[in-house]
Amino acid sequence: MPDGPTLTHLLDQIDKAAIGEKVSVQNILDQIGDRSIMPVVLAIALVLVSPISGIPGFSTLCAFVILMVMVQALMPHRSLWLPKVLRDRCVRSDRVHKAVTWLRKPAAWIDRHSHPRLRILTSGPLRWLTLVLCMLVPVMWPFMEFIPFLTSIGASAVALMSFGLLTRDGLYVIWGYGVVACLGTVILWALQAGT
Repeated sequence: MPDGPTLTHLLDQIDKAAIGEKVSVQNILDQIGDRSIMPVVLAIALVLVSPISGIPGFSTLCAFVILMVMVQALMPHRSLWLPKVLRDRCVRSDRVHKAVTWLRKPAAWIDRHSHPRLRILTSGPLRWLTLVLCMLVPVMWPFMEFIPFLTSIGASAVALMSFGLLTRDGLYVIWGYGVVACLGTVILWALQAGT
């Protein structure tokens, strides 16, 4: 991310990728670049935080992409690889533009209030823990699609944790952990209520 790891810059890149009638995963990767894995994870999670997550099957697609990306983040890959079937998946560009517009104000607020702190949470063993959580949370998304926009909660956790790792801001990592804990509580409550 040449202009620095800010959410606003990332949203600009996603917006630029949405030219024409539809935008594919490949279009977004071309705009962001495929050598940095965490910006890709952050971009996907950000889009899923928006109301676009209500598109049937979109959360499941995002879960598969993030899982594949995160597996590579845990290995010494120099560039990102995704199968063609995932790279070619598309969504209408107007929906992407609306999602970006919806996210701009909260993203600008987060950018203004982020700076390197609590770095112990963004390096060493705790960094690996965060990477594993960013991989495990999306596993639940295909099962959560039946409850509208519930995946947006999980996506916000992944977005917070990946943004914290990018900016070396451990506070956002902690907030991501908190969202994961809340999501786990909601899922356990729902399971108990269903039995």
